[in-house]
Amino acid sequence: MNYLEFKNEMFDLGCFSINQVYAWQPNFDRNNFLHWTKKGLLVRLRQGFYTFPEYKSKPDFNLYFANRIYRPSYVSLHTALAFYGMIPEAVVQITSVTSLKTANFNNPFGEFSYKSVRNELMFGYDLKPIADGRTLQLAKPEKALLDLLYLYFFYNTTEDLEELRLDEDFMQVEFNWELMQTYTLQFKNKALEKRVKLLSNTYKS
Repeated sequence: MNYLEFKNEMFDLGCFSINQVYAWQPNFDRNNFLHWTKKGLLVRLRQGFYTFPEYKSKPDFNLYFANRIYRPSYVSLHTALAFYGMIPEAVVQITSVTSLKTANFNNPFGEFSYKSVRNELMFGYDLKPIADGRTLQLAKPEKALLDLLYLYFFYNTTEDLEELRLDEDFMQVEFNWELMQTYTLQFKNKALEKRVKLLSNTYKS
């Protein structure tokens, strides 16, 4: 099989696993993955997952790949807060929440970090449209912030929360405090409830 035939079949998937390749071509030569990656014709995302270099120029595909290479997961925490403009810093690491074990991957699209939560806490995300008619699973602003307070429990003073430098206009106009409270109760965590109350005292008008 030549590369062009392979690319014509797999390119529209965005990223793909070797299992998808074998489902299409059971006798596919595994050495092609190594050869084509060395030539820059493929990009290795993690063990068993690849994409094409053309996707580096497409916006938000690093977030899309975050969903695909470790499932189930959704983009949350600092990455989601930056996506909504809630924090001023540019975020280098792509942060997600998963019901699988904690994991980290590095590839040419970035550094991917996954934080583990109980399966029943995998809620509060939307399907956001991106290029080429695809969607990515992205935490709602309220859930992204709640995930942060739950997983990074050192945010437990007013000073700690102020250091997040959350956009005050967003927090007072766009942020849904009632939804935040509804989500908080689903965690059934008293320490988290205290941090959310402190957050409200710090940022709610």
